[in-house]
Amino acid sequence: MTGERAATSTRRVRRFERAALLAATTLISINIWTGAPIAALWVGSRVVGQSALSMTAVFVVVLTLAVLVVAMTIALTRLSARYDQLIGRPEGERATLPWLRSMRAESAELIRSKRGTTAVEIIVFASTVTAVIALEIWFFFIAGSPLPS
Repeated sequence: MTGERAATSTRRVRRFERAALLAATTLISINIWTGAPIAALWVGSRVVGQSALSMTAVFVVVLTLAVLVVAMTIALTRLSARYDQLIGRPEGERATLPWLRSMRAESAELIRSKRGTTAVEIIVFASTVTAVIALEIWFFFIAGSPLPS
């Protein structure tokens, strides 16, 4: 009976840990598209102060955005690796980029069928697609596109 309770407790902890990892992944992947640009603009606004826009402020915004996005990408990579460990997904073999691969090499479908797609990958994909669609809707319909109509 004690071993059964320990196994149930371990499963609960792993389920909770997986849920926490997925929640963190969702927050970080959304913040790559929303929080990082807003934070970079806020930092840039502190550099400008009351004066006119300067190249220093633009440089600070770009640098801040780059640092935040790189940090969030590293965090996503580590979260994904930990999630893969939790679900027992085997480490992937080194992937050859499509343009460096021979025409007779394994197809991407075969490689994908071996490894599958995890929830972390689906979350990042969904947040990216949502961000691109939101940008297009904003650009073409809300902001008033500068493109000729």
